[in-house]
Amino acid sequence: MQRIGLFPGTFDPITIGHLDIINRSLNLFDKLFIGIGRNANKEPMFSEEQRLEWIHEIYKDNPKVGAVVYEGLTIRCCQQVGAHTILRGIRYVNDFEYEKAIADMNRSLDPRIETIFLTCLPQYTSVASTLVRDVLRNGGNVTPFLPEVVARSLKLKS
Repeated sequence: MQRIGLFPGTFDPITIGHLDIINRSLNLFDKLFIGIGRNANKEPMFSEEQRLEWIHEIYKDNPKVGAVVYEGLTIRCCQQVGAHTILRGIRYVNDFEYEKAIADMNRSLDPRIETIFLTCLPQYTSVASTLVRDVLRNGGNVTPFLPEVVARSLKLKS
C-alpha cells in the first residue's frame, strides 16, 4: 500500500514555514498532496488558481508532491486522493490544542485516517500566512517569509 498523505490548509499564500513542514515530511510519504481548502468563512487574498500555480511551480521537479483544491471535510478529500494520513504543522503549544481537537474529530469520522504533527523549526514560528497578508496589505517587505516563486510573482504584479 502506498503511503499517501494530505497537508491541508489555505496556503494564502504558501510560506517558507509551509515549505519547512512539507519538505521535512517527504521521507514519510510516497505521495503528499497539498490540499487547498475552500473556507466559506474566509475571503482569500489570492485565487485558488494562483495558489495552485505556486505549488506546482515550487514542486515541479518533485513527482512526490501534488496539489488539489477541495471543499468541505478534509476527511473526504483524504478519501478522494487515497490518503491515510493528515499532516499538520505545529508552531506553538496552543496550535497543538486546536489541532488535536480537529484530529480527534477526523478520527471519529474515519478511524482509518491518522493525523501526524510536525513542529516547525524555531526560525519559522512567527511565519504565518495571516501575518504575511497583513504585512503585504500595509506595504511591508514579505520577501523573507515567502518561497522565491511566490515573492517573484508578487513583485511582477506590483
